[in-house]
Amino acid sequence: MREIVFDTETTGLDPQSGDRLVEIGCIEMVNRVPTGAVFHAYFNPERTMPAEAEAVHGLSSAFLADKPRFAEKAEELLAFLGDAPLVAHNAGFDFGFLNAELAICALPAVDRARMVDTVAIARRKHPGAKLSLDALCSRYGIDRSHRVRHGALLDAELLAQLYVELMGGRQIGLELAADLEVKTVTVAAPVRAASPRTQRPARPHGPSAEELARHAAFVEGIKGAIWLQ
Repeated sequence: MREIVFDTETTGLDPQSGDRLVEIGCIEMVNRVPTGAVFHAYFNPERTMPAEAEAVHGLSSAFLADKPRFAEKAEELLAFLGDAPLVAHNAGFDFGFLNAELAICALPAVDRARMVDTVAIARRKHPGAKLSLDALCSRYGIDRSHRVRHGALLDAELLAQLYVELMGGRQIGLELAADLEVKTVTVAAPVRAASPRTQRPARPHGPSAEELARHAAFVEGIKGAIWLQ
């Protein structure tokens, strides 16, 4: 099964108030194994970057000034997404910004029925626990030491690992086995021709008179034998 794990960075929290998408990172997975295919892009939001948002992801207005607008990459992004389920952490937030950008481009929204929210999955598995990406990576032993700031592609890579753990951990071969044709081969036992057996006389196992005499002489020659004490 093909799935896309993705994350976004934005200028703020609410696309309805004018906040825009500035970065998206997508990881392709098949049977919950990353294929190596990714989509990553920065976007010029056509507005200034608030200081509080820049403090989170480090993307300044100057850095984004020469980046393409979302509309210029929208078709390429949609082609990468295809019709696969879309996995995101607090997915409603990411879907809200993605669909707001598509609306600006007069393109159809992505159906929320495709949304897989890892926060909701984690809440069911760990009620009452902290559900941030950092907290869940710590719970599952996922290395995030290289995550100094938020970044869409880096966070998507971490989320892909977390998603596998939330869904039960990677069990190599189980998904692939379902796609393999299992064939049973019956191997007949080889038939051997009966061969006549030659009867041999019984082998004598008792000692001879000469052997008994040699043994007695050997024992008598033992000095200080413990069985004589």
